[in-house]
Amino acid sequence: MTAAAISAAQPRSPAMIRRAVISSVIGNGLEWYDFLVYGFLAPVALDVLFFPQFSPLVGTIAAFSVFAVGFLARPLGGIVFGHLGDRVGRKPIMIWTMALAGAATTAMGLLPTYATIGLLAPVVLVVLRFVQGLALGGESAAGPLLATESAPGGRRGLFAAIVQSGAAGGTVLGATAVLLVGL
Repeated sequence: MTAAAISAAQPRSPAMIRRAVISSVIGNGLEWYDFLVYGFLAPVALDVLFFPQFSPLVGTIAAFSVFAVGFLARPLGGIVFGHLGDRVGRKPIMIWTMALAGAATTAMGLLPTYATIGLLAPVVLVVLRFVQGLALGGESAAGPLLATESAPGGRRGLFAAIVQSGAAGGTVLGATAVLLVGL
């Protein structure tokens, strides 16, 4: 019997259920915040910082192409972390995906630009976006599953839907953060 099956078989208290759902909503929101701040900033600054050798139009297209890399990595993240979640449990996978996304986001914030390290800057940026997409794909699968497995029988769909609302919250937080920086 896997760790996930053992934990699913154990009865859960209302406090444990609430904690699982709230942590899944927060995790989902933070991951989408991390993921989408790049998308909000791509047309504003990233073309100049990472693709200055191109015209403004081509630089913006290159910045959005890097954004697309994260979306392409999401299904792979769902597969990899979904498999690992079945083996070791959803909770450790949630922690790993959040840490991985946070580390990738932090590294992007500290990444030297094209002017400093040349062509290595956009290459590392693409790798970091891929890692961020993997983490988001894993969390997008693990969060609702953790909430569903924790929920009482007749409320599983509701709990999974509540977790997905974290994505909307993360999008709003990302937009707000970029707006405040812009002001």
